Amino acid sequence: MNILTFMALIIFLISCILIFISMIISKKKKNDREKFSPFECGFTPKTSSRLPFSLQFFIITIIFLIFDVEISIILPMIITMKLINKLTWFYSISIIMVVLITGIFYEWNQSLLNWKL
Repeated sequence: MNILTFMALIIFLISCILIFISMIISKKKKNDREKFSPFECGFTPKTSSRLPFSLQFFIITIIFLIFDVEISIILPMIITMKLINKLTWFYSISIIMVVLITGIFYEWNQSLLNWKL
């Protein structure tokens, strides 16, 4: 038998034994409705404990993440300016900036940057 197959079999057996022992030793109690409900000074809640999530907040967060990643692409370009050809560097930074500016104008045109309550 191959040594890798033997080692994989031993690892599988040890993990199964550990899972079985943890299931035996664990103190799992019954699921209680009171334990899973939110605590509000002893009163049962009449409404859901989760508030609705603002979609506009989510969209602005996604826009921020997109532009944050693009800024992290632009910052190393400053360091590489001396290492590569100036014309190549200028073309690549121009393409990145055109994509950034086009994206911000598109989001502005779609009124995604307006905070509506």
